[in-house]
Amino acid sequence: MAVGGYMGQILRVNLTEGKVSKEPLPPEDVLRKWIGGRGLGVYLMLKEVNPKVDPLSPENKAIVATGPLTGVTGIPSAGRWCSVTKAPLTGTIHDSHSGGKAGPELKFAGFDAVIIEGASDHPVYLWIHDGKAELRDAKHLWGKDTHATTDSIKEELAPAIGKDEAKEIKVITIGPAGENLSKIACLINDKSRAAGRGGHGAVWGSKKFKAIAIRGHMVPKVAKEDKLEEISEKSMDIIKKSPVTSQSLPKYGTAVLINIINAHGALPTRNFRTGVFPTAEKISGERIAEEIVDWKKQEEEICWGCPMGCARYSRIDKPPFTGEGGGPEYETDWAFGAQTGTDDLAAITKANFLCNELGLDTISMGHTIGTLMELVELGKVPEEKLRGLKVTWGNGEALVELTWRTAYRSGIGDDLAEGALRLAKKYNAPELAMVVRGQELPAYDPRGVQGHGLAYATSNRGGCHLRAYLIAPEVLGVPELIDRFATAGKGRWVKNFQDVFATLDSLVVCKFVTFAYWTDVMAEQLSVVTGWDISPAEFEKIGERIYNAERAFNIMSFGDGEEYDTLPKRLLEEPMPEGPSKGYTVKLSEMLPEYYKERGWIRGRPTRAKLEELDLKWVSDMLEKEGLLYG
Repeated sequence: MAVGGYMGQILRVNLTEGKVSKEPLPPEDVLRKWIGGRGLGVYLMLKEVNPKVDPLSPENKAIVATGPLTGVTGIPSAGRWCSVTKAPLTGTIHDSHSGGKAGPELKFAGFDAVIIEGASDHPVYLWIHDGKAELRDAKHLWGKDTHATTDSIKEELAPAIGKDEAKEIKVITIGPAGENLSKIACLINDKSRAAGRGGHGAVWGSKKFKAIAIRGHMVPKVAKEDKLEEISEKSMDIIKKSPVTSQSLPKYGTAVLINIINAHGALPTRNFRTGVFPTAEKISGERIAEEIVDWKKQEEEICWGCPMGCARYSRIDKPPFTGEGGGPEYETDWAFGAQTGTDDLAAITKANFLCNELGLDTISMGHTIGTLMELVELGKVPEEKLRGLKVTWGNGEALVELTWRTAYRSGIGDDLAEGALRLAKKYNAPELAMVVRGQELPAYDPRGVQGHGLAYATSNRGGCHLRAYLIAPEVLGVPELIDRFATAGKGRWVKNFQDVFATLDSLVVCKFVTFAYWTDVMAEQLSVVTGWDISPAEFEKIGERIYNAERAFNIMSFGDGEEYDTLPKRLLEEPMPEGPSKGYTVKLSEMLPEYYKERGWIRGRPTRAKLEELDLKWVSDMLEKEGLLYG
């Protein structure tokens, strides 16, 4: 093992040859520049994958990665893992993160990352157990949903390791949506936790790769054991003092934001026509906690090592939407709720359950249904395509039925499975697709939060709230409250958040810790675990390196740059019609120049000088070879 926090091994899975092999992690100097998780995934993709590759071809690779803090006892919320690939939804390099317990289990099984390459000629799954790994036949699992797959794998492996041990196996899998190559298909672990965005499930499906089953008993070593308790206690004390992390999230979950964002006139409603949902209270986090959370099972749903416990375990007893499972969280609640004009909490929750079972990204699924509803309202979709289904605003039945149809590409579901942009283009109304770089926007109307709009527009992976969560300072006042309608200074704010979050995604730790503490604490955690002396400035520089490398990959993929750093016309030109954000559009043209100046970019592209400053000369050489380098 090179340094603390790492297991020191990567598992390479060649599906074409049906072979599994072990190899060491990159050298320490590389790890310090890229850390793990998202950063390591970006590094490996740039080294091993042609950015022009078809995302659903055998030449694309899918990387499952942890970071040095993953699975380290005492570090708050270090229970995550990430998937990195070239995404079929967007054509961008793309990382998607998940919580639960699978990330730490991969570390306990002896590996920091898994590289999945090539394609099998029949369905297979990977079994990783205490430093050993093997590919196993999955023909009998193909077609099963994520719950059935998880249960079947545990039953299948029980005779070899014992029933009790098999119960502890963690499974990451795709459902029917991934098998059917839906571009909004996700990866599901622990039955309800999703690496949701971008269509990673379709990448696995294209490779006939059904699942990874993991069990391990190893423990990652910490370089400065004597300092671990001290930094752990310090981190926990700060979390306990933050009202967001100690009160709001544990009590009401992420959906506590429904009423807050609606009160600011920034809750996107009926496909971003407005930012006010009149009946938002009916789907609020408060209502979820009061009416549908099963508090007896709540503890089981919480991610490994998390002191906040924002996850929900819900139960619906109201026909025809009965069911139980994880969620819904804020983004899901919004996507199936305000975005579709629906305030039936039972229907929203049932659609959420189905996405978990069928392997669909809840944000993209609900958002795309909202796009379809507007298309139908405007008469763009022939009636026969709907097979009699009433696709109208607020129809809970439609949410559930369309989710099923999408997973199996049945009827109009075949169009929905392609995502909002391709759906809107097919029916001759691309302007109705509220996307950036082909990825559906999440649950904040940027007309009411200018900096967040800039973050959307410049997100390397496509429409995303977690590249830079400017809702924190613009709405929640963390680390300070700034004017949400102002444009000056937002370029600096967005760059800072993007860089910090890129490193955080490489640790890999939950972003919710940033409601309590920032780079000083996170850099100290990383230093204690690895043994490196990482300053807050170096912490941010690592993230800047990752962000520039991602942009370079995208430039080589599809020519990314200023042309793509934009927002849907509706958000730029149609003033918010009502509410506290009434009259505003996103003033992107006022913010982009400052952002590019902060980044040292020309027209949305890194210069050679910037890349070399970040030790990315080899990346600038790749761009220059393709004739794509500015400056």
